Amino acid sequence: YGLTLKKDKKIKELEKNAVFWNCFVNKFKNSEIDTLVKRDRNDDAVILYSGGTSGDPKGILLSNLNFNALALSSHTAIEQSGPGKTILAILPIFHGFGLGVSIHTCLCCGMKVVLIPTFNPKEFGKMIVKHKANIVTAVPSLYESLTKIKLGKKELACLECAISGGDFMSKDLKEKVDTYLAEHGSSAKVRVGYGLTEASAAVCATPTNEYRENSIGIPFPDAEFKIVKVGTYDEVPVGEVGEICINGPTVMMGYLNNLEETLKTLQVHHDGKTWLHTGDVGSMDKDGFIYFAQRVKRMIISNGYNLYPSYIETILNSHPAVFTSTVIGIPHPKKTQVAKAFIVLNDGYKPSKELERDINAHCEKNLARYSLPSEYEFRDSLPKTLVGKVAYRKLEEEEKEKNNN
Repeated sequence: YGLTLKKDKKIKELEKNAVFWNCFVNKFKNSEIDTLVKRDRNDDAVILYSGGTSGDPKGILLSNLNFNALALSSHTAIEQSGPGKTILAILPIFHGFGLGVSIHTCLCCGMKVVLIPTFNPKEFGKMIVKHKANIVTAVPSLYESLTKIKLGKKELACLECAISGGDFMSKDLKEKVDTYLAEHGSSAKVRVGYGLTEASAAVCATPTNEYRENSIGIPFPDAEFKIVKVGTYDEVPVGEVGEICINGPTVMMGYLNNLEETLKTLQVHHDGKTWLHTGDVGSMDKDGFIYFAQRVKRMIISNGYNLYPSYIETILNSHPAVFTSTVIGIPHPKKTQVAKAFIVLNDGYKPSKELERDINAHCEKNLARYSLPSEYEFRDSLPKTLVGKVAYRKLEEEEKEKNNN
């Protein structure tokens, strides 16, 4: 009866077709039907929809093995998980991170899962306190919102583990959140993770006590990573940028009724293993730490140079006036594309030509000239997806419509 709960009002159409829980239980409690159903590890378990590696929505078919392997590996990687612990499940369950990590993994290892039907970022801190949550999983923008909430000095003492995934988290934001948690009594420091629905959600995270700038951590147990030259199966040298490929038991069965996209994404390499081509650009250091650079599809090619919006955003966000930013590529008559930055300012700052020049000067000091944004636009807020990520594609569509008009 989720819609009634969420909307806080009765939905007539739902009432017509709904079977209430007590009625359902009473009707079948004396049933002699054999309820045991045998399942195989490779049976379908769930279909989650995602933009995938090409941006077009596709059904991602995951098996029992996929989800249970995720539960085992996530439980091992998150040392604080286990019986007696509580997680605040604020991410939507139509998302792999929300369903796979925040719910399935935690139930498998005996944890208490607190479901939040309608999440309000302004209540994030109060919810942690109210439910005495030991673990939270969230996207970076939600942690950003948390730092604006006023709480008592020891009110977050219950929080032992904070996992960030679903989007890139800059070093500055991580340090800001870590400081906020420490000031409010928490022993947790944000652990940055990485994953995608095609791999059942999380496959990589920073260790508890080691953070390397811009790193998304080390692979989960049973997950293999390698970096290949884009468009090939050839591994690049340590430290060199290429496409991130993943092999392991959490890799999807395929895209629902879409063999063509499945064959593009799941490819058998020279080693005989099937590798998931993530569509993400990154690198690996000599110790096996993975570094995320950019989605292949989001990369901006300007005058022959590859521009990485995530890196430009990191530089922008390090300016004291900038609260958050998003960079997209816009058409250019000679360079094909150039970078445009959308900026939300911190409290106390107002858009002005002088401030724009100061932000541009900051970028000139920290970016190659070809990476500099050619245009800045100040906004009160940035569009978000249902998961809480910045909806950069919406900004791209707005720019496209503007150019067409």
